[in-house]
Amino acid sequence: MQYPEPIAQLIDSYMKLPGIGQKTATRLAFYTIDMDSDDVTRFAKSLISAKRDLHFCSICGNITENDPCDICRDKTRDQSQILVVEQAKDIMTMEKMKEYHGLYHVLNGVLSPIEGKGPEDLNISSLLKRLQTNKDVKEVIVATNATPEGEATAMYLSRLIKPAGIKVTRLAHGLSVGSDIEYADEMTLYKAVEGRTEM
Repeated sequence: MQYPEPIAQLIDSYMKLPGIGQKTATRLAFYTIDMDSDDVTRFAKSLISAKRDLHFCSICGNITENDPCDICRDKTRDQSQILVVEQAKDIMTMEKMKEYHGLYHVLNGVLSPIEGKGPEDLNISSLLKRLQTNKDVKEVIVATNATPEGEATAMYLSRLIKPAGIKVTRLAHGLSVGSDIEYADEMTLYKAVEGRTEM
């Protein structure tokens, strides 16, 4: 038996989300149908608003409503440090710690030859331009995940940045190998930032 077309389309839409298979998508679709109409309307509006009103900061690549983002505009932040992360969501994780007060830069991924991702596919050229134009930067902290791709990306960045005389450090491995920054608790992140090492 086939589902009515609106349900089939809803299931198909949920399956486009990462980690959502057929069973979970079907469960979510039927849950959505059972939701209050006002809740469904708010949910739909929030999806449209997130897609329409958010964009990437022209300086750091963070997701923002305003360009430049609030962090880049904040002159009270430590202008001598830039912490490089894989994804914009990693910035929110770092900010929860409330111990890092420098700037950020989002790569939008890592080097991955298997997936066909090279340096030109990442937000690296804008980082290099920032370092050339902003002479206040004394340290770049590479906070890519502790995966083979994250390590390779960190080494690549280090080779590009160090000749400019800028200190390049890596988060200490308070983060377990193979883990994502997104899932680390605040204390683990704090220890990792405090124990970072020069590359």
